[in-house]
Amino acid sequence: MSKQKVYFKTFGCRTNIYDSQVMMGALKKYEITEIENEADIVVINSCTVTNGADTHVRSYISQLEKRNDAKVYLTGCGAHTKGESLLASGRVAGVFGQSEKLKIDLMLSRKEAFYEPGDLNHIDEAVVDDFIGKSRAFIKIQEGCDFRCSYCIIPHVRGDARSMDEARILKQISSLALNGFGEFILTGTNVGSYGKDIDSSLAKLMKRISCIRGVRRIRLGSVEPIQITDEFLEILDEPWLEKHLHIALQHTSPQMLKKMNRRNVYNQDKKLFELLSSKGFAIGTDFITGHPGESQELWDEAMINAKDLPLTHLHAFTYSKRDGTKSATMKPEVNGKLAKQRLHQLEDLIKEKNLNFRKAYTGDLEVLIENEKDGLYHGYDQHFNKVVIKSDEDLLGNWITISDYEVKEEFNYATIQVK
Repeated sequence: MSKQKVYFKTFGCRTNIYDSQVMMGALKKYEITEIENEADIVVINSCTVTNGADTHVRSYISQLEKRNDAKVYLTGCGAHTKGESLLASGRVAGVFGQSEKLKIDLMLSRKEAFYEPGDLNHIDEAVVDDFIGKSRAFIKIQEGCDFRCSYCIIPHVRGDARSMDEARILKQISSLALNGFGEFILTGTNVGSYGKDIDSSLAKLMKRISCIRGVRRIRLGSVEPIQITDEFLEILDEPWLEKHLHIALQHTSPQMLKKMNRRNVYNQDKKLFELLSSKGFAIGTDFITGHPGESQELWDEAMINAKDLPLTHLHAFTYSKRDGTKSATMKPEVNGKLAKQRLHQLEDLIKEKNLNFRKAYTGDLEVLIENEKDGLYHGYDQHFNKVVIKSDEDLLGNWITISDYEVKEEFNYATIQVK
């Protein structure tokens, strides 16, 4: 009897990408398929960061219902916010929290409908030693968040910050390095809080990872400005640290940062970013436009400050109300169309800054080739800028050093001739 086929649909952040890989690795009684239409079972690893994220999950379930009769299971952050209502309406066969993902065979084999939200104090013990369809490896180093930003629901669905066991992380990376992975992306709900509960730190962990044979580049998920400590500053010149840091600001107006209950202070953020820039770092940030209370005056101030910052990358959103958060009751609300205009204004600014950064850089690009399409190879350099390479040679999965390239508007471009 052939095994039933399972398709994984992942929404949201890198932590969810990692969790989906854990579930794939734990699946024994079923077969994984990457073709949605041939699946007998669909596991949705959901995001609930905004009301809109919940809507995406519901509309995906609606599409599935029209297309085939696959059994649908819900996990991820949305399990805690929308799981019960989706189960009660018969739209999913079962709901389980992040802590239950290693028991996925058991979950999928249950005959009756179930709701298992799991444990928000759970510490992941899973080790992933292969990544299906990936050339970079995501390593989950912590879970949860102790910050209480006024717009964010995540601490309520992921729990307080807790660190993974260091020996387990090192074991996983050693195993992946032996399997040919050279770039490791450290991820979690709030990566920079790693170690505070186990008498360690992010910098200490990264130094230990760098000593593992085969580790070529270490990249971080988003960190908070206050998590760039003196100890962290000491590793900035290490060759294994990607020359790109993503540091979450969320805003650059001091008054807006207070409304958002953020811990960062703009003047300190500016000094930190200028220091990083002086050391050749590309710098990305998270930003929310249209949060309640964002007057035109405060927005103008934010744009002046954003122009002053040496930013090169942006992960920005228009504010989306998330029920159960303080921001959801704040006034005055900002018109959605205006919030989108502000978002585009900010995106245009950072796009121009990125282009100027790439034009000003004169060194070699260290590129990991991740995929190929129509004879063009795509990868990212040490500044997390996209590089497209034309070559007759098979470059997939290789590390390439490029000294001769053309700076285009969206990416850097190079041609490699086979000698």
